[in-house]
Amino acid sequence: MERLQKIIANSGYCSRRKAESLIAQGKVSVNGKQVTDLGVKVSPNDSIVVEGRALKQTEKEYILLYKPRGIITSTKDEKGRKTVVDLIQTNKRLYPVGRLDYDTSGLLLLTNDGNLTNLLIHPRHEIQKVYIAKIDQLVDPSLIKKLMQGVVIDGVKVKADRVKIKKMDKKKKTTIVELVIHDGKYHQVKKMFAAIGYTVAGLKREKFAFLDLSGLTAGEYRHLTTKEVKTLYSLIK
Repeated sequence: MERLQKIIANSGYCSRRKAESLIAQGKVSVNGKQVTDLGVKVSPNDSIVVEGRALKQTEKEYILLYKPRGIITSTKDEKGRKTVVDLIQTNKRLYPVGRLDYDTSGLLLLTNDGNLTNLLIHPRHEIQKVYIAKIDQLVDPSLIKKLMQGVVIDGVKVKADRVKIKKMDKKKKTTIVELVIHDGKYHQVKKMFAAIGYTVAGLKREKFAFLDLSGLTAGEYRHLTTKEVKTLYSLIK
């Protein structure tokens, strides 16, 4: 038995938050009876109808996408811009696991497994992400160390798990920095650098947990293996 909103989200119909909203609005019924209580638990054998449509448990799909710059991390965009789901050929309704900014490239997971999504994006599970940032300045190594000591962004102190200067080009006056974090606040990497006086000119996510971009170029994607999915679940503390 699981909460109704979780069953709806796991089916790929919508996010858990949206499912809770639909339940509260009286747009969900179980075994022919309208349900508005968010605490209701159901079984896979129950008949669930959402907005007049019978809920079907769909096969789970897990995609690793090399997101290019200039693509929206969303399922749709009001301005008509291309989104990450436009890059993937599937008949299933997939959702991004977290987000990458419009001008940020790199590794992005998409899936219709709402349970795994919620687990991976929760900061308490400390899933590490590796970013490569390009700074159009020569960076002071002593300032970079402050990112591990902690900086305040939006009134909250955050720390990098690891930070390393990968390359410094004195002629071009640019610096490439590797940054590892385990949470994912809005514009976090850019704001962390801004807190020590630097502007990020380019940003790429190279790793999510143990997954990387090996074998892919920007815009390409692949399906996760069963072993990779099981390993992701095993990382949840």
